[in-house]
Amino acid sequence: MKILMRADTHYSIGVRSSEYEKPKYTISQVLAAVAVSMGSMIIGFSSAYTSPALVTMENSTTISVSKEEASWVGSLMPLAALVGGVVGGPLVDYIGRRRTILFTAPPFFIGWILIATAKIVHLILAGRVICGLCVGIGSLAFPVYLGETIQPEVRGTLGLFPTAIGNIGILICYLAGKYLDWSQLAYLGAALPVPFFLLMFTIPETPQWYISRGRNEDARNALQWLRGKNTKIENEMHNIALMNAETEASESNIKDLFSMKYMKSILICLGLMTFQQLSGINAVIFYTVSIFKMSGSAVDENLSTIIVGIVNFASTFVATALIDRAGRKMLLYISSITMTITLVVLGTFFYVQNNMKLDVSSLGWLPLTSLMTYLLGFSLAFGPIPWLMMGEILPAKIRGAAASICTAFNWLCTFTVTKTFQNIIDGIGPAGTFWLFGCICFTGLFFVIVCVPETRGKSLEQIENKMLGRPSTRTRRMSSIANIKPLPSGC
Repeated sequence: MKILMRADTHYSIGVRSSEYEKPKYTISQVLAAVAVSMGSMIIGFSSAYTSPALVTMENSTTISVSKEEASWVGSLMPLAALVGGVVGGPLVDYIGRRRTILFTAPPFFIGWILIATAKIVHLILAGRVICGLCVGIGSLAFPVYLGETIQPEVRGTLGLFPTAIGNIGILICYLAGKYLDWSQLAYLGAALPVPFFLLMFTIPETPQWYISRGRNEDARNALQWLRGKNTKIENEMHNIALMNAETEASESNIKDLFSMKYMKSILICLGLMTFQQLSGINAVIFYTVSIFKMSGSAVDENLSTIIVGIVNFASTFVATALIDRAGRKMLLYISSITMTITLVVLGTFFYVQNNMKLDVSSLGWLPLTSLMTYLLGFSLAFGPIPWLMMGEILPAKIRGAAASICTAFNWLCTFTVTKTFQNIIDGIGPAGTFWLFGCICFTGLFFVIVCVPETRGKSLEQIENKMLGRPSTRTRRMSSIANIKPLPSGC
């Protein structure tokens, strides 16, 4: 089984050259990040679609959707994304990172057209499955592409572009959902893959993938385009070639994934994915309108979702500004505490309203405020950081296969939460449901304190050495240099 590698992950026994140009936000790298992140916009739109759409489906005269079928409309997308996450690993390796991403655009379009023109619910379900497969493939391929094209020093900021632009997709869905019904909204979804498809033609394949296929000149041209035409790239090309040689010499197999050596890194990633999804985020995104209808909020439910979408989008920029300053762990602490408090408050609101039968009309603002604060806390850390850290703490030798497992597991959790959300509400009520999510977020705080390493300001080499308990890179390099025999003076 061939394993994916990234150009900035392996160490080489050589002294890091000081001839690298200072890291900078080149237009080429920003364009690459934006082009790839347009796919995240479609993912965000796909995730948010059911929130406004299911309400209009229930009142539609052109299609009949039962309560159980509505839950499948919401949950089939993440279930299909689970499969997409598994098949995405081999695809990005064999046909290339860029081509894999590019090829998700046409199926996205077809899936949305199926939904938009559906006369029976089964066509809607088929469209959600097709979109879900693309969502799973894209959620794996996007970070792989960006990891191999963006300079490590600006990885934190540009690496959050998919999250930021994905939140724009959620906001667009909420805004349009106020005025469009489920079919018209699906036609809007079908329009989004068009600019995504066109932008992907403007960027190259990753240099690492070209070199792995022996296409060195293509790799040189791609890297030069990414770094700028006047940037020196010889040292970076040399290191990518060395990394590729080491990768081929130590090709991994499936047994490595289950070795104790790598288990710590994988379990940390799986833990972060678990707490990300079991915090209830996708239940909130998928069923925002329904939540506000249940609460009897004084604010119009569609307007509330728009406000929630704006907060979700804006909070990503707060994370972008702080992630390389405050550190990953500190933001995760703040995120866990914020989500715990707001979910407890929201659960208490529903308890007072439904169980104590008290008049809460004067507190109609509370559900909106709670969800806004909850989304702010989530987008600050538990939204983007698990994906970012997946690329940071998974060792290079198993990164591709392990990333496939983590991505598939993330979508499995998403499916579980979205499919069972309505059942949980029916079983323990809205108050118990939000208290349950709050308890999970509180448990996640202790998981971060005990298990999650801080990766701020550390190279991927340093992170991998720490996770695997190896000596520092400097120690190994000096030891290697000390044993190198002098070269003949004529060389």
